[in-house]
Amino acid sequence: VQLQASGGGLAQAGGSLRLSCAASGSMFWTNVMGWWRQAPGKQRELVATITRAGETYYVDSVKGRFSISRDNAKNTIALQMNSLKPEDTATYYCSAGTLRSNMPAWGSGTQVTVSS
Repeated sequence: VQLQASGGGLAQAGGSLRLSCAASGSMFWTNVMGWWRQAPGKQRELVATITRAGETYYVDSVKGRFSISRDNAKNTIALQMNSLKPEDTATYYCSAGTLRSNMPAWGSGTQVTVSS
């Protein structure tokens, strides 16, 4: 499966951004799709996932602020990021796989920068 991410950019604290990711190729690897992020000097962190059935997962630090959605017909996911904080600044990566613990497909990263 190939993943193409878009969106991101620069926002002020309290603002919003939206990320999108489109999958193509073998859909076998898209039971779970989601977003990871990596800030400079930090480990990559799983931010949010959504299954084909619509089950979602969020890391505690984004609960209530981020919302992940999915369009199975178009093989796309989106991450709506509201109430952004400077600590959300990172490179965000779209990922997909069969389980949240097995997401071997990666798209190119998209930068999100939140200024205070």
